[in-house]
Amino acid sequence: MGTGTSQGVPMIAHDHDGIDLQNPKNWRSRSSIHVIMDGCHIQVDAAQEFRLQCIKNNIRQIDNFILTHSHADHILGMDDLRRFCDLLGGNSMPIYSTELGLSRVQEIFPYAIRDKPEFRGYPAFQLKEIPTLLELDAGRIYTTLLPHGRMQVLGLVFEERSSGKKIVYYTDCKVVGPEQRELARGADIVILDALRPNPHPTHMSVEEALETALDIGARQTYFTHMTFMVDHETYSRQLPQGVFLAYDGLRISL
Repeated sequence: MGTGTSQGVPMIAHDHDGIDLQNPKNWRSRSSIHVIMDGCHIQVDAAQEFRLQCIKNNIRQIDNFILTHSHADHILGMDDLRRFCDLLGGNSMPIYSTELGLSRVQEIFPYAIRDKPEFRGYPAFQLKEIPTLLELDAGRIYTTLLPHGRMQVLGLVFEERSSGKKIVYYTDCKVVGPEQRELARGADIVILDALRPNPHPTHMSVEEALETALDIGARQTYFTHMTFMVDHETYSRQLPQGVFLAYDGLRISL
């Protein structure tokens, strides 16, 4: 018989050499993004920590939800969209994804596929296959497909109607091809998958992400979806001007 306490290691059953655990930017929950365009709130992905992320970052409104792909670290927090259905006046939440993504939502959350919540406090999802160009009152969302192992994930380009400002979100991908790079050109901010220093079969490494960032040439680029192998301060010093590491709670206004 024994007992134990958490030692604060950022990966299960693994030492943490090389990462400064005193730096809060090295404590990473799983990746997602919350985009506000002209007052319209769009949540992209919902990991297992989604509820805690909403509380910590004071997220009080979601008007539309986009699922980039159906892996556990992007889909399993969707049940907590139930609170935002309440805040929509008891209406269903529009859920946008690929055909595959929507089929997984149906399999995991069959009780939520309905026009309105069954009771107050219950989730209700209105499933919509996302088009190449999604037109909202607040702006446009261009979509493309990126390779991620055996599946393809949604790459997203947000363009606010009033300002014309443009944000690119390419997470969970092994490569960003010529078509996707061209779509990203001229963006104010580009956010790229950069999993770890050494190569990975389904994600870009830091080096691969950096090559992509320099080719696209955005004024600001942020790397996301990093593992414990990437110490925030160490890698921040090595990156060129205009390229940064994202961190939990990062807010950017344009």
